[in-house]
Amino acid sequence: MQRLSQSERGFKIFALTLVTAFSLLAFFPVIYAFSASISGKVAYETGQVFLLPKDPSFRVYELIYLDKGLWISFINTLFYTVFGTAWSMFISVTGAYALGKKRLLFRRTFNFLVVFTMWFSAGMVPLFLNYTSLGVDNRWGIIVAFGVQAFNIILLRSFFEAIPHEIEEAARIDGANEFQLLLNVYMPMSKAALATVALFYATSRWNGYFWARMLLNNPMELPLQVYMRILIENFVTMFEDMPIDLPYSADSYIFAVLVCSIIPVLIVYPYISRHFAKGVNLGGVKE
Repeated sequence: MQRLSQSERGFKIFALTLVTAFSLLAFFPVIYAFSASISGKVAYETGQVFLLPKDPSFRVYELIYLDKGLWISFINTLFYTVFGTAWSMFISVTGAYALGKKRLLFRRTFNFLVVFTMWFSAGMVPLFLNYTSLGVDNRWGIIVAFGVQAFNIILLRSFFEAIPHEIEEAARIDGANEFQLLLNVYMPMSKAALATVALFYATSRWNGYFWARMLLNNPMELPLQVYMRILIENFVTMFEDMPIDLPYSADSYIFAVLVCSIIPVLIVYPYISRHFAKGVNLGGVKE
């Protein structure tokens, strides 16, 4: 085993210390939100809460459990995330596979049109008018209308193009068609790219706020992010009008909702992030 020099050991310690410090800083808002959500009203309003909770109580989470509107918006967000990510991945994977083939007719034109959408946009007002004229005002409309991002197609196309052509030729000799090539050759050898793009889409769907609030009219179809915004706008006033003196503040309830909204992401992310460090090609070419 090769021993590290003193300078290399010092740099490694410095890098690990720096990464650890940034990780703690990134995780601090989550810890603070949880501490503020379970801290007592007097302790929070007097500024005693910094990292650890003061006078902890989980009664605010009991109130969240009884909030039917929160659960409906949570289920809506799961619906948008699961089906939206599946639809986006289907469009992106099939589109990237086709655009990566040199035998595709008008390949350069199609690639230019995809990249062109990354350079120029019609603008927010024309997009809004276009969506409203197409009837994008329900769950499935949100899923289909925002189904793909040009950057993710280009990313997957680059991964597919990096797979050695000899592997495809060997599969074709064995009788594989286009669908079998995509499902059994390209996708298994691009797990890192697929996991990355899927995480991009899932995060975007989970955090979707602006267009959902602009286009959805039915309150029973609102996602969690829109519901939290409405809650922040109205709950403080509603909380102050309550006739009883509750042991927690209005901000504690809002912090509790924020904590509940990020729990699914914290659970799913570690299972997907482990694919990031893996290589794109899981096999090799024998000559």
